[in-house]
Amino acid sequence: MKLVKRENAGAAQVTQALTWKLLVVDDEPDIHTLTQLSLKDFRFAGRTLEVLHARSGYAAREVLGEHPDIAVALVDVVMETDDAGLRLVEHIRSELKNEMIRIVIRTGQPGVAPERFVIDHYDIDDYKDKTELTATRLYTTVRTAIKSYRDLKTIDLNRIGLSHVLAAAPDIYRLAGTSLSQFFEGVLTQIVGLCNLSEVSCLGTLDGVVATMDGQEVNIHAACGGLKDTGRFEQIRDRCTSVILAGNAEASCTDNLMIVPLAIGSKPVGFVYIEAQHQLTNSDRNLIHVLAQQCSSALENKRLHLEVQESFDHAIDMLAEVAEFKDKNTGGHISRIDNYTRTVAIELGISPDEADIWGKASRLHDVGKVGISDAILQKPGALTSEEFEEIRRHTKIGSSILKHDKFMSLAREVATSHHERWDGKGYPEGRPSRELSLLTRIVSVVDVFDALMSPRPYKTAWTVEAAAAEIEAGAGTQFDPTVVAAFMKLLRNGAFDEHIESSRTGANLRVGRDA
Repeated sequence: MKLVKRENAGAAQVTQALTWKLLVVDDEPDIHTLTQLSLKDFRFAGRTLEVLHARSGYAAREVLGEHPDIAVALVDVVMETDDAGLRLVEHIRSELKNEMIRIVIRTGQPGVAPERFVIDHYDIDDYKDKTELTATRLYTTVRTAIKSYRDLKTIDLNRIGLSHVLAAAPDIYRLAGTSLSQFFEGVLTQIVGLCNLSEVSCLGTLDGVVATMDGQEVNIHAACGGLKDTGRFEQIRDRCTSVILAGNAEASCTDNLMIVPLAIGSKPVGFVYIEAQHQLTNSDRNLIHVLAQQCSSALENKRLHLEVQESFDHAIDMLAEVAEFKDKNTGGHISRIDNYTRTVAIELGISPDEADIWGKASRLHDVGKVGISDAILQKPGALTSEEFEEIRRHTKIGSSILKHDKFMSLAREVATSHHERWDGKGYPEGRPSRELSLLTRIVSVVDVFDALMSPRPYKTAWTVEAAAAEIEAGAGTQFDPTVVAAFMKLLRNGAFDEHIESSRTGANLRVGRDA
């Protein structure tokens, strides 16, 4: 029979972080009652006790599954079997891999499980004969066990927090754009662990304040104990935003509460909110300020990274539009190639962030056209063989333009090789495209498709069906078959409908040509 009962349920509903969880595992109802009475007024480090009950080893396993944050378990040995309690200990340590919970064996039949044998062979913290456990002894035993649990959790929090910080720090200082949330999580975990705080603590940015010129926002929030997913987190964030923007952060601090602004220069951009269950010492406060400063530095690096990235993106767009300007088009074709490339890349398993980079690189596929004469680019009729050889030079010109910047290496390969073929009969090198990057193979497909779908003075736009058939016919000869399969799947699913419509509009009419 299973019995699970919670005490202090009201407090637990407010926040489980305010209680220590004690699991009593015993098949004698009187033991549960006596334990409850003896620990009625228990309090340690500002937290009360939440008592969970199970009357068998089997029932205890279910409770442990539902409550991985139990601090202490008082376990009887003899229950449904003579060694049910010992089997439960093995389950906790070996199967659940729970090294944090403190386990105290209590037995009314010490001869069944001798003290020395149990201590030597099982990972427990104490062994007590039930006759020993008076109310005072029980209080002392539970208090000592909970203190040990708290100290172990503190060490573990510090270890986890430090690992997050160390993992994220190299990327922070390389101005990478993906690990700032992990860095914040690590710093907050460090603060909570080092200062023995409750898990009602959080850290984040002021929404809409940390922004680049084009409106990109850095909305990064870290919170402990699931707080981020609660309504209380929203209340805390609104309060911190109001206090910091009003310049009242210091006045809002109390003995056990801190709101520390994060700033870039003199501009407030974020906050650290700390709520402790004990009075914060001067050492606690100094440490929190130091770690908050590290978060401010990380945010400043993030903003610098966004500004540099923004400038880089603008440079790419300007280069691409210079090439497109010669075709009397200010961005329709390059934008479509960017979108096609990103969508196909993601379909082929590339991460969205990496696909964005690929899309940007694809925008420069025809940058070499700046070196081709307008007379050839805008010729309405068929090209002579000499003119065709001249227009082929745009691949080598593009390579030459982009070779001066190592960050343009992806774009350079695309500009150089997007006219190479799967069968090695393309140009400029006649190199089988299977030897090239997946990005280049994708651009080879989408560039031809967009050219077929776009009207020219010397031809009308192809129908979707005809263009699709042409792409499929080139699989295995002109194009990578895997890329064609992914492209066709997306095309049939309607993923490109908007771009196809764009290619047909008069506003995007191109009078140049694709070689």
